[in-house]
Amino acid sequence: MGVLNVTPDSFSDGGRFLRLEDAVARGLRMAEEGAAIIDVGGESTRPGAESVGVEEELRRVIPVIARLRSRTRVIISVDTSKPEVMRAAATGGAGMINDVRALREPGALEAAVASGCAVCLMHMLGEPRTMQAAPRYADVVSEVRQFLAERVETCRAAGLPPERMVLDPGFGFGKTLEHNLELLRRLRELSVKGLPILAGLSRKSMVGALTGRPAGERVHGSVALAVVAALNGARILRVHDVAATVDALKVVAAVAGAAVAHGG
Repeated sequence: MGVLNVTPDSFSDGGRFLRLEDAVARGLRMAEEGAAIIDVGGESTRPGAESVGVEEELRRVIPVIARLRSRTRVIISVDTSKPEVMRAAATGGAGMINDVRALREPGALEAAVASGCAVCLMHMLGEPRTMQAAPRYADVVSEVRQFLAERVETCRAAGLPPERMVLDPGFGFGKTLEHNLELLRRLRELSVKGLPILAGLSRKSMVGALTGRPAGERVHGSVALAVVAALNGARILRVHDVAATVDALKVVAAVAGAAVAHGG
């Protein structure tokens, strides 16, 4: 899953792809590099991020989704928590909804069910503005898994079938470095009913904490974490640096087995 932020304030690439032509070109490039999914986001969810209104988010993402849908066959994902954006994105050609709030916003679950899209349900402790203010868990793995299990059951009861669900532990979303590392080590334990796990580790602060590198220089650390996630059972890797990650997975797959290239 290639990350395409059409935002002015995302932590890593904010402002780089605000023009429609630049965003579409970036999405097509990631598809050529091997991305199976392009994740288009119009609202930053970095720590401390401010919210964006519905109309502004629609203005940012819908033209990009529609243009990409007309020019590539890869899956287009919309990174949003707003039901209005979910509906418009699905109409415009999106095949997946990636929601950091796990369909907990009013109307989001109903919109997702009606959309026909696959849905990624993510765990987040708190809200983007406050989530990194001393997050605490008694057992981060069991608590994240319990949350995901509860969301799966709620979504199933509302009519969202399991074959349309993906689970994301939410690395960096209300977690310390130690929490993130524990989740990564025990990633396989987070699977609920065998549902696929998505891991989004690319360029995050944990990479900076481990390497001392700023966001723009975290390619190597991010690729290493992506490989570890794949070896530990992740089926989808959400990354900024598609070509580097694909190359690394090909090399590891040649040694460890072809399944690693597909995250399992």
